[in-house]
Amino acid sequence: MYCLCLYSSRCVLKSVSMRRVTGVLVPNTPVNFVNYSQKAPQCEHAFCGACIREWLSRQQTCPVDRSVVTPAHLKPVPRIMRNMLSKLHIRCENAAFGCSAVLRLDLLPAHINECEHNPKRPVPCEQGCGLIIPKDEVRSHNCVRDLRVMVLQQQQKIGDLEKLTAENKQQLTEQKREVQLLKEYMRALRISNPGTRVQEQPSEQNEVLAWVSSLQPARVTRWGGMISTPDAVLQAVIKRSLIESGCPPAVVGSLIENSHERKWPPGLSTLETRQMNRRYYENYVTKRVPSKQAVVVMACDNQHMSDDMIVEPGLVMIFAHGVEDM
Repeated sequence: MYCLCLYSSRCVLKSVSMRRVTGVLVPNTPVNFVNYSQKAPQCEHAFCGACIREWLSRQQTCPVDRSVVTPAHLKPVPRIMRNMLSKLHIRCENAAFGCSAVLRLDLLPAHINECEHNPKRPVPCEQGCGLIIPKDEVRSHNCVRDLRVMVLQQQQKIGDLEKLTAENKQQLTEQKREVQLLKEYMRALRISNPGTRVQEQPSEQNEVLAWVSSLQPARVTRWGGMISTPDAVLQAVIKRSLIESGCPPAVVGSLIENSHERKWPPGLSTLETRQMNRRYYENYVTKRVPSKQAVVVMACDNQHMSDDMIVEPGLVMIFAHGVEDM
């Protein structure tokens, strides 16, 4: 093992005594040679990793025989050398700070993390601010200053996360728009090609069922307040609420059309039939149109009703008052 202390001011072996073990020079010093020793591939000369890299930054030749070597050519030393180095008993690198421990090189990393003389060992602030700081920074530690720095860092992180969230929301909106365009395309394709309708119908039904299950169950307390002939403005208001609630576009139009008595089933189509069948109203399973005095009566929820009291895919009933959440 060669050391280039003469060429590197940062070499950890500088001014350290060397001793020979089984014919190989090894350092009696607290450095992790096991991980950082390097060798040239052709001549196989081994060097301190930090030293050889600094040497190669100036001239790309082997310091021993001057053969061509680049940083990319360097390889770890053989396992036998690593095993030999790991068995060396060396002083802790915190010896200058009072540590007298002598231990095997392979045990050094674990010892350094727990060494009480390690100037970089994390310790809690003794003034009660709760911060964990390196031991050598305890004297210069200022609770107010360091807490302010930490708060500023957290605010920066929060700002970055908010920016990322906004970008993700924008991407999600664009993806939803693309999905909606795709659904419209598929719907147009089904209309032009009836053969595809059978394949796509289950997916559309699942979408409707998921939307219906998300609505709040409702109870109508005053059926007499039913508006059977809503005008275009009222229908537009209800349609907007349906869309905002996530109603699948495939059924929005049908539900709004079915909000007028002219599209209602035979049992509801006239005032006379409604009065005659009023005793069956309580059997309806109704879901609240969000924030509106209106309910949807979906066919998938009311399969127990007779055919003259329900219509596909469902109908909207609008009231002047009397709609409550269950």
